[in-house]
Amino acid sequence: MPQKYFNIAGPCNSSKHYMLDPLRGINKRNREIPCFVLLARMLARSYSGRERYSIYCTKNKIRIGNSKLRQLRNGFVSRARTPFVHSIALVGMRNIRDYKARIRSDSETLGSSSPFNIVTESLNLRNFAKEDVSKLYAQHTQETGQIFEPQVADYIFEQTQGQPWLVNAIARECVEKICKKDYAIPITSEMAKTAINNIILARGTHFDSLMERLKENRVRNIIEPLILGEAFIDKSSDDYLYTRDLGLIKDSENGVVEPANPIYAEVIVRALNYSLQDSIKLERPDDNLPKYVKCDKIDIDTLLREFQFFWRENSEIWIKRYKENFYQYDEAAPHLVIQAFLQRVLNGGGSISREMALGKKRADICIEWQGQKYPIELKILKNAQTIPEGLVQLSAYMERCETERGWLVVFDRDAGKSWEEKLYIKECDKITVFGC
Repeated sequence: MPQKYFNIAGPCNSSKHYMLDPLRGINKRNREIPCFVLLARMLARSYSGRERYSIYCTKNKIRIGNSKLRQLRNGFVSRARTPFVHSIALVGMRNIRDYKARIRSDSETLGSSSPFNIVTESLNLRNFAKEDVSKLYAQHTQETGQIFEPQVADYIFEQTQGQPWLVNAIARECVEKICKKDYAIPITSEMAKTAINNIILARGTHFDSLMERLKENRVRNIIEPLILGEAFIDKSSDDYLYTRDLGLIKDSENGVVEPANPIYAEVIVRALNYSLQDSIKLERPDDNLPKYVKCDKIDIDTLLREFQFFWRENSEIWIKRYKENFYQYDEAAPHLVIQAFLQRVLNGGGSISREMALGKKRADICIEWQGQKYPIELKILKNAQTIPEGLVQLSAYMERCETERGWLVVFDRDAGKSWEEKLYIKECDKITVFGC
């Protein structure tokens, strides 16, 4: 029997768990920097971030004390007269600047990230790179002989962006649950896809911690515009930096802000509309995928027509619920409600991929079923350019999805308009526009 396994709970032990060097690229800095902050940007990694690092440092006689912050300040300032530790690592999931308000008001700040003006540098404990994922999985192959097919590591990296807990959890699900520890069975991309869905549906403690963050005002101020695809966010704001440091969002190479990985994008939306999905199931028990399949294709037109009527009857109720009961995400209610409506139907066999990003001024979703793709773009009506702009954007999305048809759903939140004005269906070449 193999002695090692993929760890998803508690500190890693190299004699029991597959693991990489927790101080990749940090040892040299640790020797040279007098005082620094290591930000373990691995949200709720079940100790796989900060605990691994702290235990490693303790084992290697690197002093990380539990002193009060003011005591650290005093020791640093008087180090010329009184011996003081050479290097201190403040390890956690939050930057030290987040504690500034607890020490003194903004009017008294020195303008640095540290409330004591003694931090030399703040570092992030990075996610796995693509090659790291391959190296980690290669350890399992060496231990058991079970192989990961060549494209699997790439697919898992694409879905996780190297988030360590997710990388380990997907592998563990494949090895222990799907293959039932039969090491003669190779791990495939299809298994990895099934594993991801199982992990999301299980709603484990990792995602519970993520969901708790969504309740915070600072996080909501970033995540709600992200769901809507708002055009602008202040990247220098404390809210943005805090949400980024938690590992919930990331800056892509083209400057667009998006969820940290596709799995988080899925979990964020599902968490915010989970209760709504259950409500729809009770109210519309006959809604299932076979109902909307005609000639071996999903009848998206019928599906969206039914959503129009659902939105007319229930929009006021759910907008109010999102404001009062769901962490004040009422501005994003239209996007969340339609995705819950579609998800409830597609749980019977299809799937939804989501593209959310600040600056895009829309949200893209793509229904996938039996190799077919159905791209849908969601927009809030802002002005006369909203629909023309949406048609251009959706055409580009259709090209990426390699499909010939697309659907644009436009929500009009003008309380002065009647439902007769808001609800309509228009054909624009290969795109059907649904007003809601």
